[in-house]
Amino acid sequence: MVMAQSLFKVLKRLYPLSQIDVLAPAWSRPILQAMPEVRSPIDMPVGHGKLMLSARKALANHLREAGYDWAIILPNSLKSALIPWLAKIPKRTGWKGEMRYGLLNDLRKLDKQAMPLMVERFVALAYPKGQADLINIPNPSLSVPEANLEQVKSKFSIGTIGYVLGLCPGAEFGAAKQWPAEHYAEVAKWCLRSGGEVWLFGSENDRKVCEQISGELSISGGGVRDFSGQTSLQEAVALLSLTTQVVSNDSGLMHVAAALGRSLVAVYGSTSPEFTPPLTDHAKLVRTGIDCSPCFERTCPYGHYKCLKDLSPELVIGALEALPGQPEIAENSLIKE
Repeated sequence: MVMAQSLFKVLKRLYPLSQIDVLAPAWSRPILQAMPEVRSPIDMPVGHGKLMLSARKALANHLREAGYDWAIILPNSLKSALIPWLAKIPKRTGWKGEMRYGLLNDLRKLDKQAMPLMVERFVALAYPKGQADLINIPNPSLSVPEANLEQVKSKFSIGTIGYVLGLCPGAEFGAAKQWPAEHYAEVAKWCLRSGGEVWLFGSENDRKVCEQISGELSISGGGVRDFSGQTSLQEAVALLSLTTQVVSNDSGLMHVAAALGRSLVAVYGSTSPEFTPPLTDHAKLVRTGIDCSPCFERTCPYGHYKCLKDLSPELVIGALEALPGQPEIAENSLIKE
């Protein structure tokens, strides 16, 4: 969803008077609301993989009444092309996939070698066939309303903010994308010794790993906030925008942090940045590059997870120090060794 903003920006560049509405799962509404290019999010009433034809027809009737001129379908599934077709939207653009002949009338054939990045494949659909400008792709840039910032500051009792290191140690994909908790803890200790704060982010599913990280820190005077499972997505976006630097696994929050303009260190294990890298000029990508990586598996096929375990905290700390916003080293340590 974050990477789709590059498409929306290009559409606004090509068609300045266009009005863009986005049909997407309801959970993504806070992300879309942070995109100035989007007029209105439309909640998708059908879950992933479900047909629910009557619900699709009802939504299609609503879209038909709205009088849309053009639908760009980003997923490659047949089901995703049904609603624009049922809504009789005149122009329906998308990549060839899952027998969508007839449902799409502007069907494109994808050359994966010419467009290795997902963002390139999204942006190309804004242009006529064969005319895509893939050189000048704008990066996503989420905008958090001031009211949202004040709301989270009040709710979580956040006062004056200095250097804040955000840690995003979760990964919905699986363990093969999760840098070890003890490595995150070492980076947290470096931050606290430098006089900064550490904020932990994640869903309810990430509570365990976040508690493991904070449990390894013996803190004098505070300095660690665990927001995992405590925030809505909208609140997490607002809080991430208040951080100075972020360390993250290859995850959705990684892309959010990048789009918020945070200095970012992205840790890669079983996956590769060659398809969905963070789209920002302020990121360092770290990986071991061992022979079996990337394997794109949810769990390590060999059981050793060396692509993650062998990636040292010192490497990540060095990347943070090379990015804008690194803290000054404080004389007094907040960590009791």
